Amino acid sequence: MAEFTMELNDEQKEVRDWIHGFAADVVRPAAAEWDEREETPWPVIQEAAKIGLYSLDFYAQQFFDPTGLGIPMAMEELFWGDAGIALSIVGTGLAAVGVLANGTEEQIGTWVPQMYGDANDVKVAAFCSSEPDAGSDVAAMRTRAVYDEAKDEWVLNGTKTWATNGGIANVHVVVAVVDPDVGSKGHASFIVPPNTPGLSQGQKFKKHGIRASHTAEVVLENVRVPGHCLLGGKEKLDERLARAREKAKAGGERVKNAAMATFEASRPAVGAMAVGTARAAYEEALEYAKTRSQFGRPIIDNQGVAFQLADMRTQIDAARLLVWRASWMATTGKPFTSAEGSMSKLFASEVAKKVTAQAVQIFGGNGFTREYPVERMHRDAAIYTIFEGTSEIQRLVIARTLSGMPIR
Repeated sequence: MAEFTMELNDEQKEVRDWIHGFAADVVRPAAAEWDEREETPWPVIQEAAKIGLYSLDFYAQQFFDPTGLGIPMAMEELFWGDAGIALSIVGTGLAAVGVLANGTEEQIGTWVPQMYGDANDVKVAAFCSSEPDAGSDVAAMRTRAVYDEAKDEWVLNGTKTWATNGGIANVHVVVAVVDPDVGSKGHASFIVPPNTPGLSQGQKFKKHGIRASHTAEVVLENVRVPGHCLLGGKEKLDERLARAREKAKAGGERVKNAAMATFEASRPAVGAMAVGTARAAYEEALEYAKTRSQFGRPIIDNQGVAFQLADMRTQIDAARLLVWRASWMATTGKPFTSAEGSMSKLFASEVAKKVTAQAVQIFGGNGFTREYPVERMHRDAAIYTIFEGTSEIQRLVIARTLSGMPIR
């Protein structure tokens, strides 16, 4: 088991510097353009694919880092470059993780490569879980999957929303209800292969921030997928449903929702994204404060500015430490007895919003214009307290964990 450390080893530093170089040289120069265009930055994704940054192999290497710091380190550096472009690069990973977590070896080998394509023909994938009336409340999901035994096909109907890469993806991973009588235990995940009839893009959202990342509704109308597209297979699903029904008959015993457990483990990565955005805004504000003069001296000489920068840096470092602790715990198998995953995401996302707002304030009127990047960073930071569980949901998870109440 890897000992917890706050010092990256030489190999990690080399990877960090490599990602930072890509973020500085490729992502940052393109950030303002793709934010304005509100389109998927295909050329940037292709550049990432050419160097191996946009690939399953890269993320697998970071995921299996025994210290647990590979993923948060990579996320921080990419999102330091730009949150919208970074999310367009890592968004496919959401779908890939869904297959890796629930699929068979054959399903993983078949579908994950199709999610990424290659440097000459880049593809993206979408993970479709949220619905118009089922965001934080996963038990309210309405998208249904009905098994057609005669044809060995599943028929999917419903509408998904807030899907990163939704509608433009080569492969969609869709969560649907197969047995409504057992609540969230009656959910299953399905692969929808490329060009499957009945799947279409609904509304594409014009967002406040992360505008280079494509977010849209996905409409499913009598979408038929082969039986082998049920992640994990039907035998495994039937066994799981049988256990859920038995528990329901025995008095409705509440067990921790599997999706909630997965989210708890993935939340430190989102916290790392928030740390990256906060750090970028802080660095911009620090440099501006050292070079911007008012009343004959740099504004950093004023305590009102200097103390803000001191607080910003302190909060960023504290957020990173919470993220690293949770990431190390997840990798080394230590249980989140105090919801440490949610703690890291909650604190880092709130820090990102606060730090980017302070950066705008330090820039003054300039910070309110699109001529300076802190305006975009402030808009981007708003998403961190919303997706992967709102700050309110994080507090609920933490409070229920501390009190011993079930997380539903």
